[in-house]
Order: sequence, then structure tokens, then C-alpha cells
Amino acid sequence: MTTHYPSTIIALIKNLSRLPGIGEKTAERLAMHILKVPLKEASGLAESILKVKEKVRLCNKCFGLSDSEVCKICSDVNREQNVLCVVEQPGDLVALEKSGAFKGLYHVLQGVLSPMEGVGPDDIRIRELEKRISEERIKEVVIATGTNVEGEATACYIAEVLGILPVKVTRIASGVPIGGDLKYVDQVTLRKAMETRHVF
Repeated sequence: MTTHYPSTIIALIKNLSRLPGIGEKTAERLAMHILKVPLKEASGLAESILKVKEKVRLCNKCFGLSDSEVCKICSDVNREQNVLCVVEQPGDLVALEKSGAFKGLYHVLQGVLSPMEGVGPDDIRIRELEKRISEERIKEVVIATGTNVEGEATACYIAEVLGILPVKVTRIASGVPIGGDLKYVDQVTLRKAMETRHVF
């Protein structure tokens, strides 16, 4: 840490460097930028950070991020009300929304099963998922968890739990990415792509 700055700037650099992916040099550049911008702009930044901490909560229905009790997606009557996409985290929901590929509702688990880390079914939103399926007359559940070990284990567990309910359970496809060169694709991905091949 460079000590020739005033203590207020040093404190700002320290706080900025605590952010993920921000090292000391980047934090220093950001601090200098904040120092140069007009007071109104710096106040706007500080205010937006405080508002996020004060207002953002989990949606009461899908457990995604929201600044009201029910998020915009759950409130949108134009969405497919009987199709539910299960994702691990709010960031996964955002990624799917940006793709424009899904027009139904979501259910955010807020994690994945990980026995090694002590995360079991009661630690993520699986019970709430079962309740939603019954109450909201969901016809299809699309499982969109990750393809790593924890994501696959979570997908299998959910499929098993939902097997006794009158709902269709599907899993997003996984395999070789568009533009991918086969010789650089890992063996697990190649095997998955071969197993989920379809008629051309």
C-alpha cells in the first residue's frame, strides 16, 4: 500500500481492493478516478451502493434478486406461467434472460448440493420448489444447474424428488460450444455431447 496518500484516500483504496477481482493497483486507479469526478457523480455512486444494500432482497416467489416483494419476472403476466426454470444463483437467471431463450418463470436455488461442504437439500430452495409446483400448477420444470459435479448431483436429486409429482422434468442440453474445436474440448463435454446427440 502506498503510504504517501492522505489517510482518506488510503482508506478508499483499501475498501475498493476488498472487491472481488480488484487488486491494489486497480483500486488505486479507481480511487483517483473517484477523486477527479464531480461531487454529484461520486455522490450518485455512493448513494446507489447504499440503495442496493437497503432495498435489494430475494423475491418471495422465485428467490431471485428484487427491490420489491415480488420481482419483475414473477409479476409479468405475459410470461409462460406453467414452465419453471431452476437455476443455481441469480446470475444464472440473468444470463438466461440476456439470451432471450426462455420465456417462463424461474426458481433460484441459492446454491447447489455439496456434501463435502455440508450443503444438503434443506440448505437450498428445493422444498420451496416442490411447494411452487403444487400451488402454481407447473407443467414443466427445466433444470438449468451447472454441468460440474455439484450441478449434476443437484439436477439428479431434483429430478428424483419431482419424479413423484405430475410434472415434466427436463434438463438443458450440454456439449460442444458453437465455434468449438473438438481437439480442445474436454472429454466429459465430448461424452455429454455424444450422449445428447439429435437428428440433424
